[in-house]
Amino acid sequence: MRLLVTRPEPQASAWVEQLRSLGVDAQALPLIDIQAPTDPAPVQALWRQLHQARLLMFVSPSAVEWFFRLRPPGCLWPEQTLAAAPGPGTARALTQTAQDAKVSLPPIICPSEDAAQFDSETLWPLLQTLDWQGQAVWTISGGDRQDAKGRAWLSEQLRSRGATVTPLLTYQRRAASWSPDQQTMAQAAAQQPSDHRWLFSSSEAIDHLTDTLMPDQSWHEATALATHPRIGERARLAGFGRVIATRPTPEAVVAALRPAESGRAHVDTMNPS
Repeated sequence: MRLLVTRPEPQASAWVEQLRSLGVDAQALPLIDIQAPTDPAPVQALWRQLHQARLLMFVSPSAVEWFFRLRPPGCLWPEQTLAAAPGPGTARALTQTAQDAKVSLPPIICPSEDAAQFDSETLWPLLQTLDWQGQAVWTISGGDRQDAKGRAWLSEQLRSRGATVTPLLTYQRRAASWSPDQQTMAQAAAQQPSDHRWLFSSSEAIDHLTDTLMPDQSWHEATALATHPRIGERARLAGFGRVIATRPTPEAVVAALRPAESGRAHVDTMNPS
């Protein structure tokens, strides 16, 4: 059985390396391409006025990568400015990227490794006890062209407590452009669904697969692993005949792939009819 990791690069290859070390035949098949924003000026402007920000919330490792990649020389991180992430993966990326850039950060606000979910709803209890009245918050995210797609629910919670929340686009997302080898891999997965599993960490990735990259493919015999309930629901709507819920860690994915051994995976089989 082969597991297709659909995260954007370089995350996909990093996950493949970890999964292979755990005994899984994993292959990278990104469904999203990451590019620089058309206009980097807003990112550079925020770096220069970070002292005005109470919080920067990074939605993904890609948001971290591009925010630091576009940092103007000499800009540092003020002590009073907090940093938050919806999950440990983004938090680790933020810690490592800041270290590489020789930028000192305060402790990152993030759900614990054993949290039930890594999302805005889990992050909010860690933020809601702070005073947000009159505070400036930025959500650091990607989007389509210059349309930043931040964490709408979390932004509303912060605004309800008096914060000013501004989404900042640090990178653009679009459907991946597959190489011939990747096209062959995808076709093999479509033709031999019992021998493959699709690992999804984004609802948008599923949309790219079913609407753009393989729009005529039927998925009722295919199996999806989804790292969040909303992603699982999107996979069902796309027609995947079997959806397996998993936490977004390599170890949890391995457990979900082997439910008979682990007894921990939740399997939700949808009737194709």
